[in-house]
Amino acid sequence: MDECSDKSSLTLPLILDEGQHEPASNKVEEVEANFHHESSATTSFLKTFFNGLNALSGVGILSVPYALSSGGWLSLILLFAIAASCFYTRLLIKRCMDMDSGIRTYPDIGQRAVGNKGRIWLSVVMNIELYLVSTGFLILEGDNLHNIFPGVELEVAGLRIGGKHCFMVVVALIILPTVWLDNLSLLSYVSATGSPVNWNGIPTAVSLYAFCYCAHPVFPTLYTSMKNKHQFSNVLLLCFILCTISYASMAVFGYLMFGSTVQSQITLNLPTRNVSSKVAIFTTLVNPISKYALMVTPIVNAAKKKFPSHYNKRFIGLLVSTTLVISTVIVALAIHFFAYLMSLVGAFLSVTGSIVFPCFCYLKLSGTHRRFGCEVLIIGCILLLSAAVIVFGTYTALVGILGSL
Repeated sequence: MDECSDKSSLTLPLILDEGQHEPASNKVEEVEANFHHESSATTSFLKTFFNGLNALSGVGILSVPYALSSGGWLSLILLFAIAASCFYTRLLIKRCMDMDSGIRTYPDIGQRAVGNKGRIWLSVVMNIELYLVSTGFLILEGDNLHNIFPGVELEVAGLRIGGKHCFMVVVALIILPTVWLDNLSLLSYVSATGSPVNWNGIPTAVSLYAFCYCAHPVFPTLYTSMKNKHQFSNVLLLCFILCTISYASMAVFGYLMFGSTVQSQITLNLPTRNVSSKVAIFTTLVNPISKYALMVTPIVNAAKKKFPSHYNKRFIGLLVSTTLVISTVIVALAIHFFAYLMSLVGAFLSVTGSIVFPCFCYLKLSGTHRRFGCEVLIIGCILLLSAAVIVFGTYTALVGILGSL
């Protein structure tokens, strides 16, 4: 949706640039690459933990009070179920990597499991997810800035743009130069008497909960860079426990404060006349602006590969990145409701990439599906839960999005 000494490795493109692929027939290069990979695994337990915590902690925390308001108090059970499922599938990713030392990134797992189609399919899902999250950043910025400065308008070529739409355009113009860079290193208690469960809001709630745990592409890199890999499961457990406590606490306290009036981003409920509230909101807004370029870079790199080598790569990069920013502005202006978009990302893309895909790849690579046991039963239950979230969550999100157009 950011990383200490391993920042550059955590922002690698999902689809490699030209010259980065490794021919399968060149065994000498493969051995040398593996040697370099082993020698670079120097990240400590603490650094890996902070990188993992940073990856799991994102703007999704702003919407968990709304998710709890939508689903009711008992929907917290689903938050813990999603967290447990994602933790388990991260362990499956680790096991897949242990089966083949050549696996270093998340798309590598897909390629080992079902061939090049697996890499392409996973890369497409992840790029769409990055695109929609980037669009969500613009909606978040527009909503919160309009809440602080409600009377601002912008006139462009005789066209008057007002409200949060104006701020979406302004923020996009501020962000635009950052995506041109090739080197990213330059860059109330009464209200608490709510219903125990609201069945109509359960799909939205669980979709937003799933969005909070969509950092799946980062963890293979964290694993390969960790010095003591046998401690990685402990790192995962600690990261998930702390993040889940954080998400659950924000959901409970936000719901206790604002009840059923809580908005899709809890920052919209803060009193803008207070200086402390403004500071909190502005602090929140800095993160999406700084992350936007990191989110779209893999998409830009993938698009640049589609052009012939004799084309000016610098010009192509500027053209693709500018077009990408413009397109996200158009989508943000059309949808303009943060929770709907994030619900779609969580229900369809996050669940697919974070839960379903690791399960299928592990079953394929390990051969566990050939013998029925406790592990297969657990994975089967996770897949059934995931299928329900994908179907009902995606349907609810799309109905909300289409209704807002």
